Parts: sequence; C-alpha cells; structure tokens
Amino acid sequence: MVSSASSGSSKWNFLGHDVHCLSIVPDREKLEATNSPAVLLIHGFGASTDHWRHNIPVIGLTHEVHALDLLGFGRSAKPEGLQYGGPLWRDQIVSYVKERIGRPTVLVGNSLGGYAALASGSALGSEAAGVVLLNAAGYFSEDKRPVKGFWATASKTIGGIFLKNYLLQRIIFENLRQPGTIRRTLNQVYIDKTNVDDELVEAIRKPSLDKGAFKVFKSVFDPGGPKGDPLDELFAELKSPLLLLWGNRDPWMNAPGKRETYRKHTPQETKEVVLDAGHCPHDEVPDQVNSALLEWLSDL
Repeated sequence: MVSSASSGSSKWNFLGHDVHCLSIVPDREKLEATNSPAVLLIHGFGASTDHWRHNIPVIGLTHEVHALDLLGFGRSAKPEGLQYGGPLWRDQIVSYVKERIGRPTVLVGNSLGGYAALASGSALGSEAAGVVLLNAAGYFSEDKRPVKGFWATASKTIGGIFLKNYLLQRIIFENLRQPGTIRRTLNQVYIDKTNVDDELVEAIRKPSLDKGAFKVFKSVFDPGGPKGDPLDELFAELKSPLLLLWGNRDPWMNAPGKRETYRKHTPQETKEVVLDAGHCPHDEVPDQVNSALLEWLSDL
C-alpha cells in the first residue's frame, strides 16, 4: 500500500465540463527534501487513467503523481460541440498543471497521449520539468498524413478513408466497442498478452457506452478535424528534457524509418530506452517502464 498524505480520485472542471482525475501525493517533507518534480500521466485513444494501473502505485511511492482522463474519454465528460484533437487536449493538460499541480511537472504520455504530452510540454515552457513519450502518435512535416494513435486500425478497416455515411460510421463504432474486438485489437499490439485481461477490456468498453462517445469517435477520425502542430515543430519548441520509451515491436508506430525520423528531430541530449514490447509498454512491461522512468527522474 502507498503511504501518502493525499491520494484518490476527484473531479476537476475544464471549459465547464467534468474531468476525472487521480492523484497520489507522498509525504510532503520527502518531496521537499528531494525537490522531485510532479508527474502527470496521459493515456492514449480509447483508454483512460485505468491504463496506468501498474504505474501509479509505484511512481507514487516517491513522486507526486497525477493522471487524468482527457475530455471525450474514460470517466470524463464527452460533450457535443467540442473539437476533439491535439489543441483541446493540450489546453486541458496545461490548465491542469497550472491549476491543480502548480509546480514543475513531468508529462508522460502513451500514443495519442504522447502527442498531447509533447504539445503541452512545449506550451508550458519552464513549467514542464520533462516530457516522456511512450510510442507517441503524431506526424512530422514531411509525412503525407498524420498517424493516428490507439485503435488506429479503425482507419485501416475503412481503407484509410473516413466514410461520410452515418450508418457506416455507426456500424464501425459499434464493432470497435465490442469486447471481442477490443481484446483482438489489444492482442495485436501487446507482445506479452498477460495483461490483456478482463479488467483492461472493460476499462476500454465501458466509457464507449457513454452518451457522446460516438461523436467523439467521429470527431477524432474526421480528417477535417483539428490535428495540431507536427512533431518536428513541437520538438523544436521544447525546452525541457526528453525521454523516449519505445516498445520496439509496436505494429502501429514502428513504420520503416519512424525512429530514425524521431532521432533527426529530437534534441541531441534526448535519452532513448528500447523495450521488447508493443504499443503500450507501460501496461505490458510495467516493471521495466517504471524502472526506466524512475531512474531518469532521479537525474532531473
């Protein structure tokens, strides 16, 4: 059990909408003695704070750790009328760091959450103590089109074209949120499938039943929606240390030349750790991710 002065879940309000949050704050005296930064964990597409189930208790032993559900996902609100994409989630994270944490924070993100972490880190400037990307989604200026994050196979299912027909969109969405489809998708991107369990499947399925979930899906996969800045521009703006944690057998993000493109654009002092894992190394090989992350944090 984590011994902490403050821990648990809570609600926070952004743009008038409820956001689900988790936090663990260890003994304040320890934090002040070590001067360690806070840590904010940001999930990928279709996921939630539940995807950090094996990381939060460990990181929370020595660091103030937070996690939130991005608007449109998990237990957070899924309101109509929002433009779901990088700019919205960047602004949400920046506001959370300023309003709820209030001190330098390391932003850790997986897949779509990796893009959001990088965009937020670039926007926060000195308030970002560091950025950690775990198989981050996103695109570079030289790419032909943006690369989607978690559940990216949805675009492949429809030939990479976002169908304008409402009925077809609905059929695709209904299929994607079936427990069997969720499990098959996870099995495609987890090399060690031990943690592809009922708990994880349900954590992805349940929020997809919420009112508004279908419109979030439509908005995210609409090619006319907001994409945000390319990765190379965000890397150029980043002022804080950067750690890349790569699941080297990720079928979505390990396209030929992808990691070489990252190396071309990331700062020279960037640290890279390669793990024998798929798209979600933090949940597939959490002990390795926790160890690498804590070691890097100790050097900040």
